[in-house]
Amino acid sequence: MSSKGLLITTRYTVAILITLLMFFPLYWLLITSLKSPDELKAAIPTFWPERIAWENYSDAFHAAPFGRYALNTLIQTVGIVVLQLNISLLAAYAFAKGNFWGRDKWFFLVIAALIVPDQVTFVPVYVMMAKLGWLNTFLALIIPNGVSAYSIFLLRQTFKSLNNDVLEAAKVDGSNRFHIIYRILVPMAFPTVVTVIILKFIGSWNSYFWPLIMTNTNDMRVLTVGIAMLKNSVGGSEMLNWHLLMAGSVIVIAPIVILFVFAQKYIVAAMSHSTFK
Repeated sequence: MSSKGLLITTRYTVAILITLLMFFPLYWLLITSLKSPDELKAAIPTFWPERIAWENYSDAFHAAPFGRYALNTLIQTVGIVVLQLNISLLAAYAFAKGNFWGRDKWFFLVIAALIVPDQVTFVPVYVMMAKLGWLNTFLALIIPNGVSAYSIFLLRQTFKSLNNDVLEAAKVDGSNRFHIIYRILVPMAFPTVVTVIILKFIGSWNSYFWPLIMTNTNDMRVLTVGIAMLKNSVGGSEMLNWHLLMAGSVIVIAPIVILFVFAQKYIVAAMSHSTFK
């Protein structure tokens, strides 16, 4: 084998090994969700269920009000995506095509917000939500997450790469700013818009910390918090309920895995336009 062929073989081998290492936790999650409690207690773990226990999913679904959790998660996710996308589009247009004093300095402040973790700001926001009487409501779950610096950054970088001649022609034809944004820029930046939707959908669907502190009743809990509650919902120690915990986890992650598989090409296209300009 030539040195070039050996190099290619080595690269493929390393890539396959890294892929297997990354996907093994997901594989273990899936097969654990299909094992019986007795098999999980065995001293030697098995890499494939001796008997596929599909009933684990129905048991997990009935062990906690997953239907309500799923509805709450969907409302929260859709609300955040819609609100954040519209705010990000307007802000990105202003930073990319607007002409006002301190535009780049203001944008730098937006980017600086990326380094501030949610744990730093959640106390004042929590106090604000409490004073407004929004705790245990969808307003508390959606409104504080209505702005994303990263979404603004992605859209702004894409908008800056678009030719201004089309926008100037639209202005001559009498188009207002909203028409330019939603009827011209959004179709031209479609991969980035889809990427923002996907990333925020995944982030909101997987959100745990914020719903945990903003809600404390079953009627308002989301799926991620529901999984944490599931370990104590079946009598006994959580060590006896791994099959239910894993089945519930598969139910939670299945929608976002499917979404990512079908939309990954848009994410790749959007990232190619996200460099600083």
